[in-house]
Amino acid sequence: MLRVVFDVNVLVSSLITKGKPRKLWFKARRKSFALILSKEIISEFVKVMSREKFSRYVNEEDLRVFLQALYETALLVKTRSRFKIMKEDPEDDMVLRTAYDSKADYIVSGDKHLLSLREFEGIRIVSVDEMLKILEGKKLKPSFSLF
Repeated sequence: MLRVVFDVNVLVSSLITKGKPRKLWFKARRKSFALILSKEIISEFVKVMSREKFSRYVNEEDLRVFLQALYETALLVKTRSRFKIMKEDPEDDMVLRTAYDSKADYIVSGDKHLLSLREFEGIRIVSVDEMLKILEGKKLKPSFSLF
């Protein structure tokens, strides 16, 4: 089974929007792949969701229910790595460490810094749209040309 780490922005989008991030979240709930998270990612998610700007999308009960579903769905891993890779956005390192320490296959993110890496230590970094295509078995166009 594929092991997939969601970035905080994917969790936020899956909670507050009805588009592709939520579709991917429902696939995680149905165990189409193993969702991998860490305490650091969940803590950052809660911190982000406590910002005033998100109160118009969800209330405390919505957040509580979503967190309960996260704990029921995700495999929580303890991160042991302490490397620092992302100079532009050091918060992204927690996502890389979670994926690395859990031996994940994919990181799903909407973050331009992470997506620009495309791969880290054998872990592919993809957008929500790319992950949905992968799960649906569609071939992705290569992002580069050999010629």
